[in-house]
Amino acid sequence: MLKVIHDISTGETTQIDLTQEEINELQNREDQYVKIAYRDKRRNEYPSFTDYLDGIVKGDAAQVQSYIDACLAVKAKYPKPL
Repeated sequence: MLKVIHDISTGETTQIDLTQEEINELQNREDQYVKIAYRDKRRNEYPSFTDYLDGIVKGDAAQVQSYIDACLAVKAKYPKPL
């Protein structure tokens, strides 16, 4: 794998072979980014937990089930990366 460095002041481009350690580090960073991205997407789309608590307090099984269904839909939309 090559790393390309472009010097914007001179316009010069240099290619450098990456070591296996550098390749592994890049892969680890990408894996971390993917994990963070899926969590953020899920967090932004989950319904408010107050909807669930409200349903529990009122004894409204339909409201509780609606909350659970909404959470499961978000999980299906953004599956956990392996």
